[in-house]
Amino acid sequence: MRIVLLGAPGSGKGTQAGLLLEQLGLTHISTGALLRNAVKAGSELGLRAKAILDRGELVSDRVMLGLIEERLQGDDVAGGFILDGYPRNLAQAASLETLLEKLGKPIDVAIQIDVDSELVIRRIAKRAKEEDRSDDTEKTVRKRMKVYQEQTAPVAGYYAERGLLTRVLGDGNKDEVLQRILSVISVGSSSGLQPD
Repeated sequence: MRIVLLGAPGSGKGTQAGLLLEQLGLTHISTGALLRNAVKAGSELGLRAKAILDRGELVSDRVMLGLIEERLQGDDVAGGFILDGYPRNLAQAASLETLLEKLGKPIDVAIQIDVDSELVIRRIAKRAKEEDRSDDTEKTVRKRMKVYQEQTAPVAGYYAERGLLTRVLGDGNKDEVLQRILSVISVGSSSGLQPD
């Protein structure tokens, strides 16, 4: 099973990815972790990414896609993966689709975790307090939500057009949300999904 996990900042993507890994035995592919690991390992792409980050710039889509391609060559992804944090815009979604087709590992399902924006802001404010994170002020969260709505939210439509999108209500505790996700994933089937 190959899953793209979508949702606004604070929607619970990271939490649900962790729970799904336990339930389904998949590999978690996080673009943030990919970047950190590549830089630490000193790989060719890692060195390119480090130079970009050292200049205070965002890593290009091309470099990120290269890191994802490199990661998808690992033996541990043969049983499937959860992609979290990517794609973040329509261009990335199209490039990812092309790459996965080339590798013979197309996405089975894109799961959108839908959460009311005011609930997201409350969740992030609570996380900021618990984890002493100064970057999670209400002002920065609202700005991130605006960027998400403008750039990342359309990715759900991209997958909906391809018949791959399933929406799951993200309200409630983490186990309730997990059960909603599992209810739309048929673990033993060949397609592994029940689109909405």
